[in-house]
Amino acid sequence: MTKETIIQVLKKETGLKNPELERPKDILHGDFAFPCFALAKTQKKSPVIIAKELAAALVDIAGVEKVEALGPYLNFYLERGSFTEEVLSAIRKQGSAYGRGEDRKKTYMLEFFHANTHKGVHIGHIRNISLGEALSRIYTHAGFRVIRVNYQGDIGPHVTKCLWGYLHLEKYKGKEPADHRGVWLGRIYAEANGIISANKELENEVREMTKRLYDGDPELVSVWKKTRQWCLDDFAKMYEDFHVHYDRLYFESEVEQAGKRIVQDMLKKGIAKMSDGATIMDLEDDHLGVYVLLRNDGVALYHTKDLALAELKSKEFQVDKSFHIVGKEQELYFKQLFRTFELIGSPMAGKSFHVIYALVMLPEGKMSSREGNVVWYDELIEKLLALADEEIRKRHQDWKEDKVKKTATFIAYGALKFAMVNRDNSKAMVFDWDKAMDFEGETGPYVQYAYARIQSIFRKHGAKVPEQAKVHLLTTDLERRIINHLSVFPDAVTRAARTKKPILVARYLLDLAQLWNEYYHASPILKAEDDLRDARLSLIEAIGTVIEVGMDLLAIDLPPQM
Repeated sequence: MTKETIIQVLKKETGLKNPELERPKDILHGDFAFPCFALAKTQKKSPVIIAKELAAALVDIAGVEKVEALGPYLNFYLERGSFTEEVLSAIRKQGSAYGRGEDRKKTYMLEFFHANTHKGVHIGHIRNISLGEALSRIYTHAGFRVIRVNYQGDIGPHVTKCLWGYLHLEKYKGKEPADHRGVWLGRIYAEANGIISANKELENEVREMTKRLYDGDPELVSVWKKTRQWCLDDFAKMYEDFHVHYDRLYFESEVEQAGKRIVQDMLKKGIAKMSDGATIMDLEDDHLGVYVLLRNDGVALYHTKDLALAELKSKEFQVDKSFHIVGKEQELYFKQLFRTFELIGSPMAGKSFHVIYALVMLPEGKMSSREGNVVWYDELIEKLLALADEEIRKRHQDWKEDKVKKTATFIAYGALKFAMVNRDNSKAMVFDWDKAMDFEGETGPYVQYAYARIQSIFRKHGAKVPEQAKVHLLTTDLERRIINHLSVFPDAVTRAARTKKPILVARYLLDLAQLWNEYYHASPILKAEDDLRDARLSLIEAIGTVIEVGMDLLAIDLPPQM
C-alpha cells in the first residue's frame, strides 16, 4: 500500500531502520506525517530545516500527490482517488483477514482467567477473561501463534474452608442447587471464611484439614473431587459464554508434588534455605524480600507450585514468550517468581512476563470474595440480560421471543466484554451497569448499533454493491477522514499487540462508529444518484467489515438488528 511505499522511500533517504508515520490531527495537513525529531540529533540540524530539505528531495512518490514541510513535520498528501480505491479494495478482498500480520514465526503463551474452584466467579474475574481472550485474538491477528492456558487453584486453604462450610454449616447441608453449584460453593466459602477468621480453634482445624487433603485422606478427597467438578462444570459454561477455548487447563493439584521436588533440589544447591522449620527463598539482595516455599508442616505454597508449573509448561509447549495475565496486586509475587526462574535455570527464565490489570470496582467500592460483598457472575449477566431484554422490547414490540432473547444475549455480553477492555489494563475501573448498556455512550452496544444500522441499509437496498463502484466520487472531508481511519486499522492491531492493550482496538472501533454515525446523518446514501450511491455503499460496506473484524478481536458478537 501507499504507506509502505512512503516508509521505504524514507528508509532510503534518511537511513532510519523503522521510520514511523503519524496521522495529522487536521486532514488539511495531509494524510501522513513524518516527525523529523529523530534525525535532528544525528544530523545536528533543526528538525524544521530537515523537514524542508526532505520535502525538496522527495518527489515523484507513487500514490503521493505532494510532500510538504510543516514545521518539524514532513507531510504527505495522497492521490485521493487511487488511495480510496486501494483501501476499499483491500478491505473487500481480504474481508476477515484485513489487518492480519504476516507469520512472525513466534509462539506466545497466554495464561489467563485463574478462577479458583470452590470460590465462584465474580465480576473481578470478568476483566481477566475478557482481556485474556482479546489479547489472544489480537496476537493471532498480528501474526503470532497463540497457546491459551488456564492455571487454577483447586487445592489449598480456600478449598478446605469451603469444604469445612459445606460439611458443617447446617443451612447448606443437602441443599445444593441443580445448577450454578460453583457459585453456591462460592457463597459457602465467603460465609465460612468469616466464621473461621473469627475463631482461632477453627483456624487450626482448617489448617489440619488442609494437610489431610494434601495427604490424600480418602473421605475428604471424595468430597473435594465432587465439589471440584461442580466448579469446573460452571467454568466450562462460562468459557462458552465468552467464546474462549483453552489448549491446556492446569491445576495446582497436579504440580504440588513436582514443586516440592524442585524445592528440595534448591535446598541441596543452596539456592533455598531453612528458617524456623520452613523452606524460604531469600531475595533481599535483589530488593525482593523473603518468601516461603514450604511451610513448616511441609505444605507447598504458591511459588512452589508455580516453579513446577513452569517446568511442566516447557515440557508440553515450545514458546518464545509466556504472559501471565494477573492483577496488579501480584506484582511483587511475579518479580520474585521470575527472579527465582533465573536462579534455578528454569526453562521459562527470560520468557515470562506479567501482564498487569487493575481492580474492578463497583460505584460503591472494592469487592472481596472473602468478605462476600461481590457481584457474582451469574447475578451480573442476569441483570445485564434483563436490561438488554427490556431495551429490545421497547424498540421492537413485534419481534418473536427467540429473536428478542438472542439479540439481548448479544447486547448484554457485548456491553460486558467491551466495558472490560475499554479501559487501560493498568488502571482500576468502576463498572456501572447503566453506562455499560448505554446505546449512545462509549460502549459495546454503541458499536453494535452502528453495525446494525449499516445492515439495515443493505436490507433496504436489496442488492450487492458493484465491485467496480466509482469510489473516486468519495471526495468530501468526512469521506476522506473515514477512508483514512479505515486504512490504519492494521496499525491499531499492531500497536495493541505491541503494548498488550486491547483498549486500542476498542477506541479505534468507537472512533469508527462515531465517524459512521456522522456520515449517516450528513450524507444521503440510498437516495443519492446511482454512481454516488454505489460508491457510498462500497464505503459503508467497508466500515461494516472492519467493525466485524475489530469486534471479533474482542470476542464480541454483532446482532444484525437492534
